[in-house]
Amino acid sequence: MTVKYDKINTNLFILNRDKLCKELKNNSLAIFHSNDEMSRNGDCFFPFRQNSDLFYLSGVDQEHTILIVFPDCPDPAYREVLFVRKTNEHIKIWEGHKYTKKETTEISGIKSVFWIENFDSIFKMLVNWTGNIYVNENDRANSDVDSRDLRFTKKIKEQFAAHNLERAGPILTKLRALKSEIEIDLIKHACSITEKTFRRVLGFIKPNVWEYEIEAEITHEFIRNRANGHAYTPIVASGSNACCLHYINNNTQCKKGELILMDFGAEYANYASDLTRTVPVSGSFSPRQKEVYQAVLRVMKAATQLLVVGNVLDSYHKKVGVLMEKELIKLGLLKATDVKKQDPLQPLYKRYFMHGTSHFMGLDVHDVGNRRETFKSGMVFTCEPGIYIKEENLGIRIENDYLITENGPIDLMANIPIEVDEIEALMNV
Repeated sequence: MTVKYDKINTNLFILNRDKLCKELKNNSLAIFHSNDEMSRNGDCFFPFRQNSDLFYLSGVDQEHTILIVFPDCPDPAYREVLFVRKTNEHIKIWEGHKYTKKETTEISGIKSVFWIENFDSIFKMLVNWTGNIYVNENDRANSDVDSRDLRFTKKIKEQFAAHNLERAGPILTKLRALKSEIEIDLIKHACSITEKTFRRVLGFIKPNVWEYEIEAEITHEFIRNRANGHAYTPIVASGSNACCLHYINNNTQCKKGELILMDFGAEYANYASDLTRTVPVSGSFSPRQKEVYQAVLRVMKAATQLLVVGNVLDSYHKKVGVLMEKELIKLGLLKATDVKKQDPLQPLYKRYFMHGTSHFMGLDVHDVGNRRETFKSGMVFTCEPGIYIKEENLGIRIENDYLITENGPIDLMANIPIEVDEIEALMNV
């Protein structure tokens, strides 16, 4: 076994490939590469993280892997093909076990498995039987980053100029946005690990503890529960640090009377969870801290009721903005007269709530999804309003993860303490 997590039901990957095949043009071949190993320094590498699209379609969680999907191939043996790294005694000694062909088939459900050195000859044979090649260029914000997929695309543009190239990205964005039951169960498991972790740190936090000590507690609980690790770099921000949205230094001592904002989530079987809680270092909220916390919580509860089939992110965020305006007026941070006269393109609430409320979540914590598409049953979103008051050294954000269904949103973190009273009770046991 090469991973910490339990074996995933192979049907997930079989069904995902079937969905992909239905979206491809006739007589098309689609190809997906694993991520690169990223050099850290010298002869060391960062921990490997599989390309999410390749994992979604195969379940193979190993470097030097290529998947070909060719549903109309005249030879049925090549309609689904996986290429994996061939091991040897040197690799076994220095790196450990690599997937055998049998293990690769058991994980993916793909019977045709070859060693990676056979790729060129087989690909050249298959490409002569097709007119369309779907390549997996990165359509997201970091698309300028070099990758195996991108390098391969450049190569075949030169070698197979007569073929028609298509983009696999839009198809995978559409498919991955809708989670199957198996995927939802994996996300729920990631959320359950995150719940255990939050309950653990509530009993650990006290005045004069350091942010990095809290981060260590989080990491410890993740790993002991067989998580891959963190779904993203954790934020442990006490006092004024909480007003920096992506504060990740986690190197300040937590002082009595401050709040501490913690944004972390376990990743299990490559599926993310995403939690934020803001709690009092001393175990009790001050009246002002409680007032602002309750305002954020009211916005969150109202916002989650908008995570329904048929809504759209842009209009959803505008409605949440109106909810936040009302709370900021009550808190004395905005004046109703100023809000009435504000530029609608630059609403005043963004002085204190400057980020979006929700994002897609799945194999990536900021998962793929079409912002202009209506919400559908099976989509998973975060909900994370916040209020950040620099002049008061006060930053509060609360976040849970939600599954959209035909019967309304389901809170995947419903068991994680969120109310002021329950947080204070658990911190003062």
